[in-house]
Amino acid sequence: MSVKSSEITPEKVYKRRRTLVAAGVGVLALPLLDSAYSLLTQEQESTNQMFEPLAALPDSQDLPLTPTAYDTVTGYNNYYEFGFGKEDPAQAEKTLITSPWSLEVGGEGADKPGVYDIADIKGEHAIENHLYRFRCVEAWSMVIPWNGIKLADVIKRAAPNSKAKFVRFTTINDAQQMPNADWAGGPYVESLTINEAMHPLTLLATGIYDQPLEQQNGAPIRLVVPWKYGFKYAKSIIKIELVETMPKTTWWLQNPREYGFYANVNPRFDHPRWSQATERVIGGLGRKPTLLYNGYAKQVAHLYPDLDNRLYFY
Repeated sequence: MSVKSSEITPEKVYKRRRTLVAAGVGVLALPLLDSAYSLLTQEQESTNQMFEPLAALPDSQDLPLTPTAYDTVTGYNNYYEFGFGKEDPAQAEKTLITSPWSLEVGGEGADKPGVYDIADIKGEHAIENHLYRFRCVEAWSMVIPWNGIKLADVIKRAAPNSKAKFVRFTTINDAQQMPNADWAGGPYVESLTINEAMHPLTLLATGIYDQPLEQQNGAPIRLVVPWKYGFKYAKSIIKIELVETMPKTTWWLQNPREYGFYANVNPRFDHPRWSQATERVIGGLGRKPTLLYNGYAKQVAHLYPDLDNRLYFY
């Protein structure tokens, strides 16, 4: 099933976002997670049951990867703070001041909180190069050569304690630097479980193609979690908090029926408005099958003991 551009984040959704957040639509406490998915229609559930068992889905990490062209990676983006169209963020005036840049690391789950300059963090940790698949919830994909440091290294220096069950990311929210800074009614917030955050595949990216991140790609530092949909990749991060309670993240608040906390890639579970079984390859031709956990099942499936649980996907 192809996804038409008109079906993706329609204009009426943009206009309603601030109202939705202010009204608390979809705000869910952790014990109520299951109720979020009771909103699915019987027709949608029946469609999901038609798929093959999860064990039979392709999950190869060994398939050869061809990087998406640099100009495509930097020219086709979702970054609503700089425009709602895919090309708008790249064409926006470069108003975000990315140097100097401080990153606050703390929360009740950190025994050694601190504020660090990005330059110091990059100097203290080895910059790694990782070629990862990137899968947007809108059913398109890229392959991106990221440069960055393991998120686990930054978390370890904060000395996590027993309250560090989740990691909350807050992005910059500055109307003077971002024309649409308040599209969500406040800063963009994302979160991972502590186990997801400590996984060796999880990065704090500082560049692509051995070049510093550009503004539209989340400069100067962003989250990369290759087995999850792209809206989990918080951009232009200014704060990382280790917390005990599952945070209410931006898109989950906007529409919990379509954007859950975990947001793991799985072709079996469709988005309520389009299929996730295939993806459109940006910069390439046609569509290809979506891989379980975006092709990283061998590395991350152990984090999710019940693979048939829709909560892990929406």
